[in-house]
Amino acid sequence: MKKLTALLAVFVLAVGLLAAGCGGGDKKAADGKDPILAKDELIVGTEPSFAPFEFPKKNSEELTGFDIELIQALAKDMGYKKATIKSMGFDALIPAVNTGNLDVGMSGFTITEERKKQVLFSQPYYKAGLGLVVRKENTDVKSVDDLKGKTVAVQLGTTGALYAEKLKDKGVTVKTFNTSDLACMELKNKGADAVISDKPVLQYFLAQGGSGYAKMIGTGLTTEDYGIVVSKKHPQLQAALDKSLDNLKKNGEYDKLYEKWFGEKPAK
Repeated sequence: MKKLTALLAVFVLAVGLLAAGCGGGDKKAADGKDPILAKDELIVGTEPSFAPFEFPKKNSEELTGFDIELIQALAKDMGYKKATIKSMGFDALIPAVNTGNLDVGMSGFTITEERKKQVLFSQPYYKAGLGLVVRKENTDVKSVDDLKGKTVAVQLGTTGALYAEKLKDKGVTVKTFNTSDLACMELKNKGADAVISDKPVLQYFLAQGGSGYAKMIGTGLTTEDYGIVVSKKHPQLQAALDKSLDNLKKNGEYDKLYEKWFGEKPAK
């Protein structure tokens, strides 16, 4: 009888522990909340050679830029204790988000229909577009129509690269590089006649010394919206990002960051 009582006690204890374990471990799932929103840390992926959006501080491995400061402000508003930034190649960011190695990707991602087949996007946080730069002494290229027979440098996996690919039928040679910086370096070294990249990135490049050998052609090739990349498995995370972005726009924090990095207030 004592043995039976002891066994019964063990059984009741085991059931109690199992129930407690289920209650604790599955609470996040049970209340319907996305586990990513319950974490203390938001893991953010970026390709850190896209100034002024994301790039290393001078003489440091620490990253800075509009995207970096904006995602840190968003993470704080969403209740995270910190946002951890991970660097990787641009074309690796979406796969990393979809496999769960990153919570979000933020690296000047243009919202496109093709990308929307793979991932979710936050609401647009920056209006951009593609630009075209050539060497200062170049008088042949006055528009994209003058690129026939020319070599264009672009960053791999970007909308600039997609745009340039369509020019191949017009006799344009396209060179791809891992970063926009390397594409611009190819222009400096006279290995390319032009660079097609995001206009604000090219403007920053010119302002930081690139104007010594390069110039912008025209007012822009396209208009595009940037968004934060989220896995389709996490629509609640997408909604939370949108809510916090609205909050930052209402409280003035977004405008402060925009003016800091672009020297003007965002268009309303």
